[in-house]
Amino acid sequence: MNDLTQCVLTPEIPTEGFDPLGVGVHRASTIVFKDAAAYASRGDRGHEGYSYGLYGTPTTRTLEAKLTTLEGGAWTFLTPSGQAANALAVLPFLAAGDHILIADTAYPPMRDFADTDLKRLGVEVEFFDPQSPGDVAAKINEKTRIVWCESPGSTTMEIVDLPMIAAIAHQRGALVGVDNTWATPLNFKPLEHGADIVTEALTKFVSGHSDVLMGSITIKDTALLKPIRSLIGRMGIGVSPDDASLVLRGFETLGVRLRHSEKVALDFAAKIEGHPLVDQVLHPALRTFPGHTLWKRDFLGSSGVFSIVFKQDAAAHIAAALDTLEVFAIGASWGGTRSLAAPMSIDGFRTATSWDGPDVILRLSIGLEDENELWADLERFLDTLAALTTAASSGRKTKSASNG
Repeated sequence: MNDLTQCVLTPEIPTEGFDPLGVGVHRASTIVFKDAAAYASRGDRGHEGYSYGLYGTPTTRTLEAKLTTLEGGAWTFLTPSGQAANALAVLPFLAAGDHILIADTAYPPMRDFADTDLKRLGVEVEFFDPQSPGDVAAKINEKTRIVWCESPGSTTMEIVDLPMIAAIAHQRGALVGVDNTWATPLNFKPLEHGADIVTEALTKFVSGHSDVLMGSITIKDTALLKPIRSLIGRMGIGVSPDDASLVLRGFETLGVRLRHSEKVALDFAAKIEGHPLVDQVLHPALRTFPGHTLWKRDFLGSSGVFSIVFKQDAAAHIAAALDTLEVFAIGASWGGTRSLAAPMSIDGFRTATSWDGPDVILRLSIGLEDENELWADLERFLDTLAALTTAASSGRKTKSASNG
């Protein structure tokens, strides 16, 4: 055989006896077949077979299988991001003239996707109060194809009564989808509580290192498999096996990372709750939280992410006070090893409910740093916020007195 040919052809090396703990990274676009007949019948391999890299490799299938087991589902699809998972979970089941109900506290990009793209495609979009199954019952109709939930709600952490909402939806023939990113399948299993579809932003807690983007869609029934798989194929959407290997590596430490973040976050939330500048701490595991009873009934644990609602006078100075942080980083996303703080705007993302607090609240994601140093950093932030609030109040009083 010519040297040039030998450069291209790869020798087959026996793998018997090589049994590593780590998952191999299988990179492939083309997958070859032993003969022409096998190639001609490649469609017969079904969703579990291999036919082209876009539809899966052993690396991506390993991650899909792990998620399917943890979610208690029938099959899992991987997507390039969490929001891609949300969009691709609903698109196959909607057409012009259909109706979708979405929790008012859903992830803002999901809301934007519905208001912009689903409406453009002729789908009627309506939002419901996540704390009111009665609102779902009042708004669902014969054209409703999907009821989309997120529990806890994005930033403000509302807990939905998923079993009740699922019962209402299924009675009218609608599917139920749940974005489960906050809880992960370790803390909540939506498919066991009535959901048909569950999505995860693997970008966050599951990958756990803030260096990869990926999402997942897990279905309860294989009847949903073909519509999703076909759409993903038509749109040419796939994930990198290298990225999948990073998520698989992060997955192995998810349990210990999540339990640590859960413990520290709950401790911090309880301490912050009593601060004089704080109106409310939004953390479902706090007994004072309005949705705590539902959370305790359905969830297996909590998360490292919670939000703080400051009094109106203090809220105006959050951005300036954040600049004093030394351990926390300021940034979007969450669930990595580094603790994050992010000011979040609420007012523009509510239509079925009203938000009567300040527009900007502070979301914290607790990572793996020393908790004493993290708490000292938060105290420094709170002291700065108090000083800025007092200074602004004194300035207003001085100005008022001079005007008088």
